[in-house]
Amino acid sequence: MGTGIVANAAATLPVKVPGLLLFARTVWVLDGVLLAVIAVATLIHWTRHTSTARGHLANPVMSHFYGAPAMALMTVGAGALLVGQPLVGQGTAVGIDFVLWTAGTLLGLWTAAAVPYKAFTTHDVKQDAAFGGWLMPIVPPMVSAATGPLLLPHLPAGQWQLSMQLACTMMFGLTIVASLIVITMIWSRLVHHKVGPAAAVPTLWIVLGPLGQSVTAAHTLGATATSVLPAPYGSALEAMGLVYGAPMWGFAMLWLTLATAITVRTARHGMPFSLTWWSFTFPVGTVVTGTSGLAAATGARFLVVAAVVFYVGLLVAWATVAVRTGRGVFHGHLLRVPAQ
Repeated sequence: MGTGIVANAAATLPVKVPGLLLFARTVWVLDGVLLAVIAVATLIHWTRHTSTARGHLANPVMSHFYGAPAMALMTVGAGALLVGQPLVGQGTAVGIDFVLWTAGTLLGLWTAAAVPYKAFTTHDVKQDAAFGGWLMPIVPPMVSAATGPLLLPHLPAGQWQLSMQLACTMMFGLTIVASLIVITMIWSRLVHHKVGPAAAVPTLWIVLGPLGQSVTAAHTLGATATSVLPAPYGSALEAMGLVYGAPMWGFAMLWLTLATAITVRTARHGMPFSLTWWSFTFPVGTVVTGTSGLAAATGARFLVVAAVVFYVGLLVAWATVAVRTGRGVFHGHLLRVPAQ
């Protein structure tokens, strides 16, 4: 999902840059290949190391990252419609997105319930344990809400479109309420227990995920609402794109400032590379798409500039993390066979 958002965010930018969409299509193809490779690797892992794989859900840290596959599926699927149509055709693009969105949504709804249930009932959770990863299992329904409207024009009019619109709106509510609870817990942990281990600092950026994605979802849901919902509800939901999006964008900027300051402070004392560095990519990408949506709705030039600046930052982060990840995989630091 950290790679796919690079392509999807490029498609939403409120400016035209020569060659940008070609770059986005290339990244989308790369992301599709990565998804296929990781899916096969996951299948092999579950087959050969079943006990280790099954144990992840019982782990109070690892379990939360079950939300990542769901978001990855929907990110690649949305990219098919946003940038992939010239390569595969509209019919194939719709089919890809339908399959991946459906699979990602079902998996995301499962993680949103199953992982918190495990945390409530069996996980050994300490008072200072709250971290950005706690958001991972509850954010996928917001990704569903943000990307589902892309499929809506391809559904039969009437109950099919109405059901999709309402389902996405309900998933928006599911994630935003749960996310605000978790973000409050993360804030409390930072106040009472401070920053914590350097390796976990990048996960603070995950907070931007539900914030930026909710602004994006408010925009995309509003764009389709007037053609699906009866008056005045369609217009009300369309207005929510700005009425909700602008205030939440303000909070996202506050968190972005705090996360940047903490990251810079930590980096000065040494911040070891780990896969948590991918937290610098997808969450920032959602801020790009959310900012682009607000720019399209308002025509505000400072939002256009902000969207471009954030996208440049996303590219820098993605390139840095991708290179470091590739180097770690090549040297065998990141991929290890589980102990028998």
